[in-house]
Amino acid sequence: MSARRILVVGGARSGKSTFAESLLAAEPDVTYVATSLPRPDDAEWQRRVDEHRRRRPSHWRTLETLDVAAAIGTGGTTLVECVTLWLGAALDDGDLAERCDRLVEAVATAPGFVVLVSNEVGDGVVPPTESGRRFRDALGSLNARLAAESDEVWRVTVGIPARLK
Repeated sequence: MSARRILVVGGARSGKSTFAESLLAAEPDVTYVATSLPRPDDAEWQRRVDEHRRRRPSHWRTLETLDVAAAIGTGGTTLVECVTLWLGAALDDGDLAERCDRLVEAVATAPGFVVLVSNEVGDGVVPPTESGRRFRDALGSLNARLAAESDEVWRVTVGIPARLK
């Protein structure tokens, strides 16, 4: 398989994950990179995670990691779900810029088929807190960098995918 990179963005519960999964439905070997940190005290979050697990084909391999760059670098077909959660977990790291650089480089040089899912956060209200604005700004910048390295960019709104690039 030749290298191919697709970024899928959209708002919360917009259908972006389902669309991203559909792009890989015919692939025989997919690594699903789950970036959600465990939240054993949050039953609602666990239901969301379980919903994603049930939707995935049983032959897909799941890798729960925040080292997304390394997972992408292994080659093959990879679905990253999702960049937003990854960034949220990394936001307070002192090396955030370096980690973002590493992720963008991994996507740019990925030897396989990579699909990334991320939230579009630039269309909403300005967050009232400094940390909220820092997160929104960091994700917006990272999404733009990932889009520049992607062969295709899709935006999903109300369950309808539209190709941007």
